Amino acid sequence: MSQVEQLLAQGSLLAYAAIFVGGTLTAFTPCVYPLIPITVSVFGARQAQSKWEAGLIACSYVLGIAAMYAGLGVVAASTGAVFGQFLSHPAVSAAVGAVFIVLALSLLGLYEIQLPVSWQTRAAQVGGRGFGGAFAMGLVSGVIAAPCTGPVLGAVLAFVALSGNLVHGFLLLFVFALGLGLPFLILAVFAVRLPKSGAWLEGVKSAFGVLLLAVALYFLKDGFPALGRWRPESTWGYLIAALLVGAGALLGALHLSYIGSSAAVKVRKLVGALAMAAGLFIATGPLLAGPSGAGELVWRHDLDAALAQARAEGKPALVDVWAEWCVACKELDKYTYADPRTQARLKDFVLVKLDFTQGTPEVAAIAERFQILGLPTVLVFDASGRERPDLRLTGFLDAPAFLQHLDKLQTGAG
Repeated sequence: MSQVEQLLAQGSLLAYAAIFVGGTLTAFTPCVYPLIPITVSVFGARQAQSKWEAGLIACSYVLGIAAMYAGLGVVAASTGAVFGQFLSHPAVSAAVGAVFIVLALSLLGLYEIQLPVSWQTRAAQVGGRGFGGAFAMGLVSGVIAAPCTGPVLGAVLAFVALSGNLVHGFLLLFVFALGLGLPFLILAVFAVRLPKSGAWLEGVKSAFGVLLLAVALYFLKDGFPALGRWRPESTWGYLIAALLVGAGALLGALHLSYIGSSAAVKVRKLVGALAMAAGLFIATGPLLAGPSGAGELVWRHDLDAALAQARAEGKPALVDVWAEWCVACKELDKYTYADPRTQARLKDFVLVKLDFTQGTPEVAAIAERFQILGLPTVLVFDASGRERPDLRLTGFLDAPAFLQHLDKLQTGAG
């Protein structure tokens, strides 16, 4: 999860590909996979007059899924500041980690988290045949498949909330939903015969459980600082991580099942899952380390005084709005501001950093004043003290893209 976080913060297409694959893998879980042929039959793709019609009907269904999940992404991102401010408290961060453990254990098979049967039945009856019916079915399909998609979706939504970027949240959940809907589209258009359900479905589900346990450790480290000391960044650290992952796999974290198993087998699977999660957590230590700093750049924290000084001296100003809980904010420090090319370029600017970690009245006033919706937000003011909306940034840019963006200040391009 942490590697994906870094790639997402950098706007990498590889990260979106990973999220798409994650959505597709979610379709191959016991809660979703057996329903694919039935669902395709219900919304009428099999009775279509041509493959084109079948494909369009299936696309309507997938777009229904995407519309629902993308909407959830926007909601999560729009509440990101509140979510992140809560997470800045170690006790709340530890509580979130505990929730992830509960979700992970459900994926591993200890128990099921699902809606009442009456709710699932009512959701399944929404829609009908044809384009509109398929779209409506897509809107509620996530509810029907909640026992498997819920934990994975919850983890993605948590990351989106931390990013606080509306566009990012929409696209991320939209891509996830497209991955989830891919098997439905393939079956509807090509009428392929899907592999029979079996133990491999439990393996996919267990893999997601292990990943969520690793994410839980990431949140728990703020509430239990001792966890952070078990994350060496040396060669030995990576060796220990690899041994834990290998041992967990051999113990049966992925291939053993709780269904019809003895107590000893269940303990083996749980211990294996914990070992694999610990190994993944250790291996991602360097990627989750704090920012390496912004080098020789001198940052001020008094916004109005700094802007007044910039106007008086005829200098442009750059205001970086960040928070401790914002992953992309730290990536800006670690990879963009620390780059020598960026430092050389920004020496002509008056630089300001505004800390939005805590939701104080002053923070709320600045957020309203500049209409800040997500973090990180970078505001750029020209030498006359006027903000350049066309140069506002929300999210991460690497050093070359950041410098190219700042070049617009001289050219006046929008």
